[in-house]
Amino acid sequence: MKATGKDFRSLAARAAKDARVFFFCGPDEAGASDAAHAIAGLLADPGERIELSGAELKRDPVRLGDEARSTSLFGESRHIWVRASGDEVHDAVKTLIEGEVAGCPVLIVATGATDKSRTAKLLANRDDSLVAMFWPPDLRSVADAVRQMAGPAGLRLDGDLAERIARAAALDTRLAQSEVTKLALYLDASPAAPKTADFDALEAIGAKAEDDGFASLVNVVLAGEVAKLPGELRRMHELGLNPVGVLLAFERRAAQLAQLAARMGPRGNVPAFIKGEVAARRVFWKDDRDLTRQLERWRGRRLGRLTARLMALHRTLLANSQNAELLLSRELGEIARVAAPRQ
Repeated sequence: MKATGKDFRSLAARAAKDARVFFFCGPDEAGASDAAHAIAGLLADPGERIELSGAELKRDPVRLGDEARSTSLFGESRHIWVRASGDEVHDAVKTLIEGEVAGCPVLIVATGATDKSRTAKLLANRDDSLVAMFWPPDLRSVADAVRQMAGPAGLRLDGDLAERIARAAALDTRLAQSEVTKLALYLDASPAAPKTADFDALEAIGAKAEDDGFASLVNVVLAGEVAKLPGELRRMHELGLNPVGVLLAFERRAAQLAQLAARMGPRGNVPAFIKGEVAARRVFWKDDRDLTRQLERWRGRRLGRLTARLMALHRTLLANSQNAELLLSRELGEIARVAAPRQ
């Protein structure tokens, strides 16, 4: 089975029932991760979650099949959750499906992979598998998603507030869901006793606009404003921003640039194109200047190398949590120097 972000929800229940291997890919890592969580929640008996990394399975391709067909210590059900990059799990998946795909479900979130990758091609035409591709959403679609989250949380909110939450979450539906949950708790809202949310309530729970969070650091680094970088890194330290959270903001911006570059084509006029995107409300008007500068610097192979470097850094930060802030600061300095205009 194959799905996209637009039709995934309509296929999710059937896929959770019929499929055993799930491959979630595309530049929208948040959307792919959300979809994996949705499938896990729809499994009849998910049981224990076994987490594996793509790097582990690349070193030992047989392990995935062994884990999928083994039972837990107490004979309880389980499912396997794999976080991978690109085609790291290709050999492991090939080994798994060459035998009978029995045992527990396998959910793979593959950052940097697409539905045209080698792993996806192994699974796309199988009745026991699902390949789902997710593109970064635009502001309007995330705002709509926020309004859909609000109902089950017992909140009533208008379109302007939904857009504010979507922007504050940098179009990441996981962060948006967290804001909606905090807002419902603050207002003591529930489906049985719904409450109307407003901007004052949003400010009260400490939800800041993206410009007050990660955005200024993202814009300084990707625009190559080396002179401003020390101040931004100092602010990151003083505010205690989570290094992985900061990196996710960079990954989302890189994915947005990739989507814009694909729509514009290799010979497009960047300023004119971005103005058209703003007019179509696919880009927030306050991001006009920053996206123009960044798209002029990061396109084609250069953008591809940036994306790969960010993904590699993500794995490094997860493996070195104690030194994560130092590792992130060093890498952001290197990226800013690459982006800096040549004299």
